[in-house]
Amino acid sequence: MPEKTDYLLFSKEFTKQESLPTESIQRAVEVMQSGRLHRYNSATDQDSEASLLEQEFADYLGKKYCLACASCGSALYLALKSAGVKPGDKILANAYTLAPVPGAIVNAGGIPVLTEITNDYTIDVDDFVTKARETDSKYLLLSHMRGHMADMDRICEICETLGICLIEDCAHTLGARWAGRLSGTFGDIACYSTQTYKHINSGEGGLLVTDDDIIIAKAILYSGSYMLYKKHLSRSALEVFDSLHKSIPNFSMRMDNLRAAILRPQLKNLETQCQRWNERYAVLEALLKEVAHIRVPARPEKESPVGSSIQFTLEGVSRTQVQSFIAECGHRGVEIKWFGSDEPTGFTSSFEHWEFVSDIPKLPITRNILDFMCDFRVPLTFSLDDCRTVAKVIKQVATNIF
Repeated sequence: MPEKTDYLLFSKEFTKQESLPTESIQRAVEVMQSGRLHRYNSATDQDSEASLLEQEFADYLGKKYCLACASCGSALYLALKSAGVKPGDKILANAYTLAPVPGAIVNAGGIPVLTEITNDYTIDVDDFVTKARETDSKYLLLSHMRGHMADMDRICEICETLGICLIEDCAHTLGARWAGRLSGTFGDIACYSTQTYKHINSGEGGLLVTDDDIIIAKAILYSGSYMLYKKHLSRSALEVFDSLHKSIPNFSMRMDNLRAAILRPQLKNLETQCQRWNERYAVLEALLKEVAHIRVPARPEKESPVGSSIQFTLEGVSRTQVQSFIAECGHRGVEIKWFGSDEPTGFTSSFEHWEFVSDIPKLPITRNILDFMCDFRVPLTFSLDDCRTVAKVIKQVATNIF
């Protein structure tokens, strides 16, 4: 044990977010003062905040359509339903993700077919292809988990060859790019999160984007538009709705005007925020790469990530040592999430915990990767010096335990 003067501690909260922009706060107050919080309660000559957000978000991504939803999980569910998933359909998904992803599949009546991942935390494309052929699945719900994008060139080529509908879960990759192209612009549908720890923050919320006229019409109706879909700025022609509006149930998964008002100013500042996250990630990455037994995966040349969290693998150590390492980091104020725990904790769970999945597969490669992977948020409330302190704490703990 080092001397007390050398015993490094970190005191800032990993869950503390920045204050919302002044414009977001002002606009939220205006919406509350108006009393028009419901997305379809707008003055005759005005477009609602939700409709304006949808239009602006679609424009940012270069997509035709966007739908604002109650959460990213609900957006994923609406995406699956609108893509045509029927009860019993098998849906491919990478096993390293969060519970709302398989939850959306089960909610839509689908059967999750979980694939292995690679040492770089992305979907094992070979396993994906094998299982796609074995199951004849026509859907891939690809989670860009913790901001790690797979080889999207190869993914798109395979999906096209096998006739697979690609739905991107971009909860952690808003603003990230592959070969200069924004995440969420590769698939038939993409979904984003505006939950409080994501790249734009409304506490809870989700956004669905697509270029497909029928998919967006179905999603709008499923989300709970009643016969008010005409009020959407980001929608297909009204004729598309004519054959659908009586046969599609209303699931009431809309976003309200208050959250939309909070989000619109943040979208304008997104690129600056992404740059700030990447500055912090770069500091952490450089320092952690110097620590024995720690491997931070190299990012592919084509990937331009947003470093709002960081993951690394502990190598040459035992699972017991991993537990000791995480516990000691926690004692010193560095909160590390671990997908190797026997029980789900907080937001963190692994595929073996999802007993709502009818047939949980054996995935030995993924299990081994998750047992030795560490994960923590990089909030913008941390300065660059804070990031250096976090890395120093981790280095000191690793040196003592390993």
